[in-house]
Amino acid sequence: MMTATPAVLIENLNFSYGAARVLERINLSIMPGEFIGLVGPNAGGKSTLLKLILGLLEPQTGRIEVLGQAPRRAARRVGYVPQFPSFARDFPISVAEVVALGCLSGSAIWSQHRAADRAAAQQALAEVEALDLATRRLGTLSGGQLQRVLLARALVSAPEMLILDEPTANIDQRVEGEIFNLLATLNQRLTIIVVSHDIAFISAYVSRVACLNRTLLDHDTAAVDDHIISQLYGGHIRRITHRHPHHD
Repeated sequence: MMTATPAVLIENLNFSYGAARVLERINLSIMPGEFIGLVGPNAGGKSTLLKLILGLLEPQTGRIEVLGQAPRRAARRVGYVPQFPSFARDFPISVAEVVALGCLSGSAIWSQHRAADRAAAQQALAEVEALDLATRRLGTLSGGQLQRVLLARALVSAPEMLILDEPTANIDQRVEGEIFNLLATLNQRLTIIVVSHDIAFISAYVSRVACLNRTLLDHDTAAVDDHIISQLYGGHIRRITHRHPHHD
């Protein structure tokens, strides 16, 4: 009987910026189809770990594979939604153009996009329930609408895995629920890693929580309690229970 290749395999990984150790003895295995939450305090190493998975950094020691390959080789098979857009919100570009730029064959000039790229952009927008925004200018979007567009841009190249860095950091709770319900649907066909500070909220959606503060421990969602949160963030943390009718 064959065993599935992990979507992400990290073994004894260490990383430092100069003399400052950021990640120490990181071990993590994520299987295809999992929905993993990555949590931890600021400066705990979350952004660095994402960059290693995306192939933007190389570990000093240890091993990392993504979809059975070195991270750089697998990069085109991974969709990424950054915490902050890499373009100015007031840049004169339409939503459909932004999404089409995520196509691997896409040109930087809309008139030169292939018909297939345009069709893929329309399909990705439909999948995130934002097709009605296609002709809107980027600067006219709300925070929640922008997140849907960035998600569509990550999906347009048909990735096998999706990584999101604080996808709901600056949007209200109602829209946050809508985004995560959408991610739960996408998880039916994609492996998903989402970075978040809100452990209580994501616990309604993810199957495991990877707690990172220089070192990493992962837990089944049900095992995350006040003691684990206190160890991770330090001090007293007030937990807030979110109710999601979709999951009751």
